[in-house]
Order: sequence, then C-alpha cells, then structure tokens
Amino acid sequence: MGNPTAFLNIPRKEAGYRPVHDRVNDYGEVEQTLNSEDRRLQASRCMECGVPFCHWSCPLGNRQPEWQDRLYKNDIKGAYQLLTMTDDFPEFTGRVCPALCEKGCVLNKQHEPVTIRENEAAIVERAFSEGYVTACPPKKRSGFRVAVIGSGPAGLACANQLNRRGHSVTVFEKNEAPGGLLRFGIPDFKLNKSVIDRRLDLLKEEGIEFRCGVKVGSDVSAEDLLGEFDAVCLAMGAEVPRDLAVDGRDLKGVHFALELLQQQNRVNAGTEVSRQDRISAKGKNVLVIGGGDTGSDCVGTAHRQGALSVTQIEIMPKPPVGDNPATPWPYWPVVLKTSSSHLEGCDRRWLLDTRRFIPDSDGRVSEVEVEEVEWVKDEGTGRMNLVHTGRKEIIKAELVLLAMGFTQPVAEGVIDVLGLEKDQRGNVKVNESGQSSNPKVFAAGDVSTGASLVVRCIASGRKAAQGIHEYLNRK
Repeated sequence: MGNPTAFLNIPRKEAGYRPVHDRVNDYGEVEQTLNSEDRRLQASRCMECGVPFCHWSCPLGNRQPEWQDRLYKNDIKGAYQLLTMTDDFPEFTGRVCPALCEKGCVLNKQHEPVTIRENEAAIVERAFSEGYVTACPPKKRSGFRVAVIGSGPAGLACANQLNRRGHSVTVFEKNEAPGGLLRFGIPDFKLNKSVIDRRLDLLKEEGIEFRCGVKVGSDVSAEDLLGEFDAVCLAMGAEVPRDLAVDGRDLKGVHFALELLQQQNRVNAGTEVSRQDRISAKGKNVLVIGGGDTGSDCVGTAHRQGALSVTQIEIMPKPPVGDNPATPWPYWPVVLKTSSSHLEGCDRRWLLDTRRFIPDSDGRVSEVEVEEVEWVKDEGTGRMNLVHTGRKEIIKAELVLLAMGFTQPVAEGVIDVLGLEKDQRGNVKVNESGQSSNPKVFAAGDVSTGASLVVRCIASGRKAAQGIHEYLNRK
C-alpha cells in the first residue's frame, strides 16, 4: 500500500459525464476522464484489505489491490500486466462493467468505494498510448485447430486464450464485423467501436482468423465444422428476446430493443438504411418497456434521435434508493440505478403491465394501455404472485421498444442439429470445464448461462478455453 491513510484523507472522485446539452447531440462516449495525477490519488485510496472483497466480487478474479498500487506508483506497464493476467479486455470492462468489485469494496460500506472501474479503464488507455500493448503471437503452434462460433466477449476471450496456448483458432461471425453485442448491441456513447477495432487488430496480428458474414448452420454446417476442427466452442449468445403476447403487438412502430440499437450502431458505422426501414424516435413519444440496462440504452438512443418524450416502464416494484437491507454489503445491492441516459430526461415508472397496443388510422401504434399491478406474497409457498388491480391508463407512444431481456439461445441451426443437451431454460448444458454433451463441443457465455454481464462472459470464455486446452492435450 503506497499511502496507508489515503482512504481517510482523499474523497472518492468520479470523472463524471459530459454535459447533457453537449452529449445528446452526438454518439461520442459520455464518460469523461480524470488527469493522471487525480487518477493516481484515486488509486491510492485502495486499502489492500486483508480480505479483498473486490477480488471476491469479480467474476474474473481481478487482483485489484495489486494493480491499484502499481497505478498509484505510476507503473503503468506493471499495472497493465497484472490487469491482463485475469482480464483479456480491460478496455471493454473498464467501460461497460457494472463494477461488482466496487460494490464489494470495504469503503462501499460508507458509499465511498475506490473508483476501480475508472482506474481500470485509465490503466489500459495509458498502456496503449505509451506503447506497452503490443501483439504477442505464440512462439510455436500445437497443430490443433479450434472453431469458435460467435465473436462477442465470450468468443473473443476463448479465442484469445486458446491462441496464446498455441492452438490455431478460427472465429465464425454471422454479422459483417466481429464484436457481437459489444459492437451491435452496446451504444457508441458507452463503447466507441474504435476501441473494439483496436483490440481486434492485435488479435489478428497474433494469428486469430476471423470469418465474418458466415452463419454456421446455413452458410457452413455444424457437422462440417466438427469434421474440420479438433474442437468447437459455441459462443453465440442468448438471442431470443422476451416478447409480449398482447393485442396490437404486430403494429408498426413496435420493435424489440435490439432492432433499434443494432440499426443505430450500423448507421453510425456508415451503413445506409432506407427511409422505410429506418427506426427513428425523432419527434415521437417513445415508450421503453423494461427497466434494465438495455432499456436504458434505448432511452439514450431515443434522446439522440430527437425524441419528443421518453417514458420507461417496469413491471417490478421500484428498487430501494441508496440501501437495501435485503442485499447488504458485500453483496450486489439491489437498489435504484440511474444511468447517464436517465439523467438526460426520462419519466420512469414501476408496477405497470402492458395490456394492449392501440393503433392510429394508418395502422401504427399511437397509444399503449397499461395496468397497475401488485406483487403479493403467497403465505403457503412464499412466492410473490402478480396481481392486476384493474386500474388502467393510456400512455401516448408512437414508438414502443421492448427491452425485457432475453430468454435463451437460438437452438435451430447448431444446437439442435448437433443434438446437444439443454438445461431447463433452453441453454446449452455444460460441465465445469464448459464441455457439452458432445465431448468435442464446448460452450461459453450467454449460450450456456442465459443473458448475463460482459465480465461474466469473458470469465466463461476463459474457462471454456482452459477446458478445450485440457481436452486437446488428452487427445
């Protein structure tokens, strides 16, 4: 510990966001950065606890106290090396991770945790700018070939770890560019896509092959991949969105959240979209159904498209503000989360269930009928049951975005063709090594766990890579 009293004398200082009136006019990253001296002071606040709950909270097992100390001592090369021992892509997690580590930080008992996530992003950015990040191809190859299907965080992490072990890796991606939801799902104002391209250039230089625009199951069969490669890792995510089976669901103007987010990211990248296919919030009252991160991303995107108003509704109760006795430190606190997008303007409401979509004379959605609900505990089972109150109202909305999460991976084309065993939720069932019911096929990320966090997907990809490596060595 470089400064044993820093946590007493130096308050937590966040970089904060760009001013609202500035950031809503573009898709640049909203988060600002601190100068290097302020960043060092923030790193010095780490107490190097005897039991580092930050490390315990992190799915990757990041060694936060060690690289905080390196950052404080201005040893950026050493900090980056420690960081990448456990995290393949700190430039991603430093931007989009909800920072489970900070919620476990001992200083969070006073709501003043170390700015771990921001410090992480600062380390990797300085490492790139100061020339410490270079391609390191393996010195020799094992002779084994592995196919990774999907290039999101799980697929990229698996490919990276396998390549470092000397195996030849080919990544198959159905979209026009690698990145999965990092590229097409997360808005540019949270993760600039040049950050992804910078890392991909390194992975390619290190020997990983990317085949984009290739859909496994149609463009190439899953059986052919099993014949061509020594092992296959499925990392296609959980892409089946949760839908609403209510009257008017098929009206024009009602879209899944990712339809909007993916299209806008493509437009930002230069893709031409015809006027009739363009999903736009410009001049419209927008209703976002779903209170999670995807819904928040829709709120921010609607603002940048010029929405007239934005309302976000959630069927669950409003979480407590600040503290929640049901989820005490060091556990992840289930409390009200306000994102940068919410701060740009949004009417947030809870305990509302969508009953029907109402069309205008042209067959487009114009209003949405919602009903207040209550959650009542069943004394016999202890379960909370949804009860409709009968109190209904109409919300004006010319654009509705369904952001209620994802249920499972798409089974057709690969999972069903290979006859892989699935769990009760429809995910690919795997063992502790990430191995499926077919010994040659492994799975990582959301395809095996259901929709989760980027940091958990990276951890899952690393675990699957270790399992594949051990499987190949046994061969």
